[in-house]
Amino acid sequence: MSDIIRSRPLMSGAVALILFFLLIAAFPIISETKQAVVVQFGKPSRILGSTRAGINFRVPLFEQLVWIDKRVQSVDMDRQQVLSTDQRRLEVDAFARYRIVNPLLMYIRSGDEERLRKTLVPILGSEIRNELGKQPFVALLSPERQGVMENVRQSLDRVAAQYGARIIDVRIKKADLPDGSPRDAAFDRMRTAREQEARSILAEGAKRAQIIRAQADADAARIYAASFGKDPDFYEFYRAMQSYQITFLGDDPNNPPAGTNIILSPDNDYLKEFTGRGR
Repeated sequence: MSDIIRSRPLMSGAVALILFFLLIAAFPIISETKQAVVVQFGKPSRILGSTRAGINFRVPLFEQLVWIDKRVQSVDMDRQQVLSTDQRRLEVDAFARYRIVNPLLMYIRSGDEERLRKTLVPILGSEIRNELGKQPFVALLSPERQGVMENVRQSLDRVAAQYGARIIDVRIKKADLPDGSPRDAAFDRMRTAREQEARSILAEGAKRAQIIRAQADADAARIYAASFGKDPDFYEFYRAMQSYQITFLGDDPNNPPAGTNIILSPDNDYLKEFTGRGR
């Protein structure tokens, strides 16, 4: 052996280098964020790094490794229009976050992560359109759509499970009305609806105020009638004082009317409470 090495140093060095690389390839190091599907002649055989990270073993040249990320990944939906139940359009931009939980199934169904991502994009768009299309336009622009997105997540998760993935979350990044006349018309309809709602609230408030005022007047009349029955002289005196206040001082005693003169005879019945003739 030593003679061969001395006689053919270049070939021996090349062989040693090849053996060194084969040795390194036979013991791949799996990081905590990765896992690998071992493929033997195109057929997946086992998973490396699914339970623990570190040094593993494979047969070089006969077994290939397909690396798969353990971390949470995201897929963006192409911006598209959604038609609500009341036939109004909304441009939606959404994304989903997922994790590969069954790498063997993922490899069998998709082959690699990029193909899985391309598979989930149209499915996400379809689920978004189907679920948001069941909602009225106002619900799509309100916080109520969070419950709708949970329904989208569950539907998408059932499909993603067939590819070895689990959907963690689905969110809408942006939801806008289409530019131009549809947006302006939608804003006008929303403004008109809010104005009608405000008028309805004001009318209801005026109605309740009128009912309260009528009830208060009825209670006051009942109290006045009761007091008149107990002491007619006091009631007559009290009503006369109220009349004097309104006549001479106006509705607001702090701001009496200016430049008004009233001329009455001392014998006038209206002034009898001033002279004591009312008692």
